[in-house]
Amino acid sequence: MPSVDFVTVDVFTTERFSGNPLAVVPDARGLSGRQMQQIATEFGYAESTFVLPADASENSARVRIFTPTMEIPFAGHPNVGTAYVLGRQPELFGRPIGKTLRFEEIAGLVEVELLREAGKVAGAAIRAPRPLEIGDAVAPDLIAACASIDAAHVRTTGHGPVVASVGLPFAIAELESLDALAAARPNITAFREAAGRHPLSGGDFSLFLYVRSAVDPWHIRARMFAPLDNVMEDPATGSASAALSAFLVTHAPEADANVHLTIEQGVEMGRRSLIGLDVTKTAGTVTGVTISGRCVPVMQGRIDC
Repeated sequence: MPSVDFVTVDVFTTERFSGNPLAVVPDARGLSGRQMQQIATEFGYAESTFVLPADASENSARVRIFTPTMEIPFAGHPNVGTAYVLGRQPELFGRPIGKTLRFEEIAGLVEVELLREAGKVAGAAIRAPRPLEIGDAVAPDLIAACASIDAAHVRTTGHGPVVASVGLPFAIAELESLDALAAARPNITAFREAAGRHPLSGGDFSLFLYVRSAVDPWHIRARMFAPLDNVMEDPATGSASAALSAFLVTHAPEADANVHLTIEQGVEMGRRSLIGLDVTKTAGTVTGVTISGRCVPVMQGRIDC
């Protein structure tokens, strides 16, 4: 019976059993797409990744990302965690590991810089593969229904709820307080309605709720729900954080800016995560978003396929 090795890591944290867990198969050669999906479903994490040789010689690897129900084009914490796992290996498909990695993905080429502390790989920083795309406006009452809260808790003074993406689309909405954020609970019936009205990736509907700090507006607390993808809540969502950061900096008054944001997520789940975002804006347009975070190894083993 064929078998593959796996590693799990906690991403966007320096504490084991916090952050966002990720399963990585560092050498997925010989696995079919169906087997990858079955393995991702078995792990049940928000995402699992499978690493294959790159199609182009100048790139490091091809990375496929699966949720428990589907393959997706891009996600933040899978790229950070996968780079961390690969960066701790002596080589990748017979080639030495350098300071940077280039991943081929459905959404495009993802550039990764390995972060080192005391000479060891401690995390990674990735650049979002696509520019900000702003999609449909979403009715506040629909957001409130999905989150099981009163529509009065959805803030619309800064912006209304909207779909945004830098590689993977999310509905993003600001809430009025941390109490409202803590009270949010996914309502699957409302999510099905939302997916019918605003079908996102694969007909799914993923909701990213946030509250900005009154002291530091670039420090944000967030929660992400995707129950139609068997992810009732995600403790850290790099792709949603990148989309939100690009959206907020786009709407900031400065025409040119370099903004660092911190997004704190997973607190209500007992899996606190810290996601670093660096956004560059030139002549009114966001030209780059970098997502960074630390990682901690948790488990390793072998899967019989």
